[in-house]
Amino acid sequence: MFRRVLIANRGEIALRILRSLRSLGIEVVIIYGKEDRLSLPVRLADEGVFIPRNDPLASYLDIEEIVKIAKEVGADAVHPGYGFLAENPTFARRLEEEEIKFIGPNSKVLRLLGDKISARKIMSKAGLPIADGTDDPVLNVEQAIKVANRIGFPLIIKAAAGGGGIGMQVVTKESEFSSALTLCQGRALSAFGDERVFIEKFIQGAQHIEFQILADGKNAVYFGERCCSIQRRHQKILEEGPWLSDEVRKTIGDIVIKGAKSVGYEGLATFEFLRDNDGNFYFLEVNPRVQVEHTITEMITGVDLVALGIRVAAGEKLPIKQNEINIKGHAIEVRINAENSWTLEPSPGKIWECIWPGGQGVRVDSHAHTGYTIPSSFDSLIAKIICWAPTRMEAINKMSATLNEVILTGVDTLIPLHKKILKEKDFKNGDVTINYLEEHPQLMKEVD
Repeated sequence: MFRRVLIANRGEIALRILRSLRSLGIEVVIIYGKEDRLSLPVRLADEGVFIPRNDPLASYLDIEEIVKIAKEVGADAVHPGYGFLAENPTFARRLEEEEIKFIGPNSKVLRLLGDKISARKIMSKAGLPIADGTDDPVLNVEQAIKVANRIGFPLIIKAAAGGGGIGMQVVTKESEFSSALTLCQGRALSAFGDERVFIEKFIQGAQHIEFQILADGKNAVYFGERCCSIQRRHQKILEEGPWLSDEVRKTIGDIVIKGAKSVGYEGLATFEFLRDNDGNFYFLEVNPRVQVEHTITEMITGVDLVALGIRVAAGEKLPIKQNEINIKGHAIEVRINAENSWTLEPSPGKIWECIWPGGQGVRVDSHAHTGYTIPSSFDSLIAKIICWAPTRMEAINKMSATLNEVILTGVDTLIPLHKKILKEKDFKNGDVTINYLEEHPQLMKEVD
């Protein structure tokens, strides 16, 4: 097992990783920028290393500085969390060169999966179902129109690199192609330094379903699925699980395992799909890291996924067998973002009072506390509240009651929106799609 691990991240995920490292008896070192000098994970770590930068993001993106710090503090490994450098193959390769373990897949696998065009090809060959689309980058409108004539509208243009929904554009008719293609290419270049885009058939009325796996480079197991259909700006705000029948879960789970084995995957990963009205699945992408909503799977399976990923990175063979993974009850997670519930505008600032809920089956993952100042430079996520109960309806009722216990003053949050969703008829019936908020505009109004 590792003796000392450097966490190259911040916020709630840094605190989450710290807790698993501590449970394994591993010393914790964390990097931080000036905005996070008083944050909870920095205060709780065995050692914190300040990276002074004028740009707050730069403290967490300077590969050479982070590698240098890892060497100086004697870290055996680096945990990247999610975001920042978590999916960066250059970062993983530099650590490999210094013989410091990157907790996650190796740089070659990161490069393969980070390119969504190559990932489509690889996973299709492994037997995963994919939506009709292009196998090569689309360079101009003429080429895009040829694709449209072949597979029909609506289509979606996606960046070949990166993720988080950045730059995705849905096209419903030929006249929209020129502006949509230019916009997607420009955003992809700005966000990822790579303007390549590709086109897929857009699956209307789809649900977003993802499968959690753990692999050790040779073998893999799956921990079931999560439904992540309720989104704003292509980013999830409420997730839950389980969602599928035992039969469908096994069918898709077995396929996912083949996909993981086909690239020699090591560590935690999430395979994402869209499921149409007829129950057909279409592969979207692989997230080669710990996922924000991993907490749902932990609640319904009773395992510490982050600790399992660390153990595999330290050289253990899969520490759990497929027949040992049992799903029990239902869990719902709501993301508490510092955003206005009705305009979705960010709401950074100081939290004057912060009291989180508790009780049986209630979990809160948060780095926020009374007196904490939410920076304007980072993602607006300040907490995740997860509720578990024996049934889905009981979990919904528990979450509604739990949100009423939250006392959070000084900033706006998504809590009022979540309360309305939890009461909404279609949500209660499980009738949700990736267009849920657009299909229920009344939820985005302050007054019904």
